[in-house]
Amino acid sequence: MALIRRSFAFAFMIAVCTAPAFAQAKYEPPRTAEGKPDLQGVWSTATATPMERPRGYPLVLSREQAAQIEDGTLFNQRMKTESNYVDPNEGAPQKGRALPPVGNYDVAYTDPGSRMTSIGGELRSSWVVFPVDGRIPALTPEGVKLRDASPRQRGTGYDNPEERGLGERCVLMSGGPPLRSGLYNNNVQIVQTPEHVMLMVEMVHDVRVARIGGERRGDGVEQWMGDPVARWEGDTLVIETRNMHPDQRADRVVLSASSRITERFTRISDRQMLYQFEVDDPVTYAGVWRGETALNRLDEQMYEYACHEGNYGLFNILSGGRENDRDGIGNADSLNRTE
Repeated sequence: MALIRRSFAFAFMIAVCTAPAFAQAKYEPPRTAEGKPDLQGVWSTATATPMERPRGYPLVLSREQAAQIEDGTLFNQRMKTESNYVDPNEGAPQKGRALPPVGNYDVAYTDPGSRMTSIGGELRSSWVVFPVDGRIPALTPEGVKLRDASPRQRGTGYDNPEERGLGERCVLMSGGPPLRSGLYNNNVQIVQTPEHVMLMVEMVHDVRVARIGGERRGDGVEQWMGDPVARWEGDTLVIETRNMHPDQRADRVVLSASSRITERFTRISDRQMLYQFEVDDPVTYAGVWRGETALNRLDEQMYEYACHEGNYGLFNILSGGRENDRDGIGNADSLNRTE
């Protein structure tokens, strides 16, 4: 009997951790000709909710708590200053007085999200819902090695393009998995057929195509955004991805070659889709971690993202490296150079 009680308690704990953390009424989604939920359209991941939970906050926030976090985001702070450079009643700016910081991207050109994510009426403090503290588990010693070898960590060299980060080279940005929210272009377009589902992220126009009910590649090729295979579980589309490119595995979300990322897409209203993911990688992390957010429906279409840095930025960066060589300045010294 004690064994049965322990087994029941364990099963209950798993159910609580894997189920959505909110109660929702049964929603009947629009369906394709094959009877599957129609997930197609353009959806936004833009949000002020961070991936990890700020310490001291619960998962579900009050409106006052949400406002505290929102007011503290860099985007919202810059919106207040950059939209009001000069008070017309004050006259010309005082000579010598510093203007508000502008940064390299004016807020008019960015859209990271100014409000916390709301799922089923709940204001969320983090994407991460497990572990229950909302924090990504610590890296293992091997995970630390992978992180330190990443292109983002290596992106301080000037001898060749491979020493720069993937985003700076306009190779890959936020295509996932898992999906994330960034500085701007937080839009993903979903197209589905009976055999495939395509996710195209606007940022650097990254595209994933998952085979529904298909077999995983047998050649072991590690490709950008991995090898995704999808299946339907009721009205939820599940995508399981393995075999990601080594450089991507050590980029924004550190992963090992044996990592497995499972994503779940469930429409919960006409304007929202619940997005859940699980990162299972015991080589890299001290434990499994899970997250979720709401994808909000957009009525606009997506346009081509043309990466300007890919036109001139990389050439100029490497040219600057050659100038440093001529001046006898090393890479590390150039990072502290002020002239």
